Amino acid sequence: MSNHFHLAVETPEPNLSLGMKWLQGTWVMRNNRFRRRTGRPFQGRFKGILLEPEALAPVTSYIHLNPQRAGIESVEQMGEYRWSSLSWYLKKPRPGFLNMDAVLSAIGGIKDSKYAHKKYLDYLKFLAENEPEKKALAFDKLSKGWCYGSKEFKKEAILQIKQKGADLDRSGLLGIDSGNIQEAKELQWELMLKKLAKEAGIEIPKLPDKKSAPDKVILASLMKARSSVSNGWLADRLGMGRPASVSQYVGRLESIKGEAWKKKERILSRMKI
Repeated sequence: MSNHFHLAVETPEPNLSLGMKWLQGTWVMRNNRFRRRTGRPFQGRFKGILLEPEALAPVTSYIHLNPQRAGIESVEQMGEYRWSSLSWYLKKPRPGFLNMDAVLSAIGGIKDSKYAHKKYLDYLKFLAENEPEKKALAFDKLSKGWCYGSKEFKKEAILQIKQKGADLDRSGLLGIDSGNIQEAKELQWELMLKKLAKEAGIEIPKLPDKKSAPDKVILASLMKARSSVSNGWLADRLGMGRPASVSQYVGRLESIKGEAWKKKERILSRMKI
């Protein structure tokens, strides 16, 4: 896309953060070297959404339709966009990392063939022009939240996260490596942030750019009161500048005890997390 990218990734280990750090870091170094630039092109950390295995098919279709939704290509041109994996799905040989299984399941699990490729392309064209079908697949929710799947899958994921979270401080005894620990912590923090924002009536995607915006500081203060969240994660997730700035903004809120502080205290008093 013009200012971001989407990936549907299956990982054999819970090490997505490490993988994305390598991917984006490698790309930035090569891109800056090629264009003779400095600095980082990404505003903050990546956003990862946990997927139920059965959800991979609609997510893949959602990603393949992104260029059409953005007006980069028409329905008739679908499959020609060079920066989409869809062009590789429609031909062979494909890169070894590209798995056709999700696409095939979206069209009934038929055998990988030219007929299957055409049928999948027809299916995408149907989706592009059928709003009720896109709503049925919850396309409007795919870029939000932390998890995409059935209620049962979400409940099980939350239970696993909480169980692992309770053991994070004893990770050495449990044999959990540091990458997995960080992954579990960040997922816990993301869940808590969404819950706190909802309770506070704050829409995270609509937060202003200002680093010290009151709603950002309220959320940061709530997170620090209810978790061991790091300043670095809050700075990246909420766009608050340097990690040290988070402590400064929260400290100012606590010392002044103005309206923002009162709102934060009201929320804390009625929440049980």
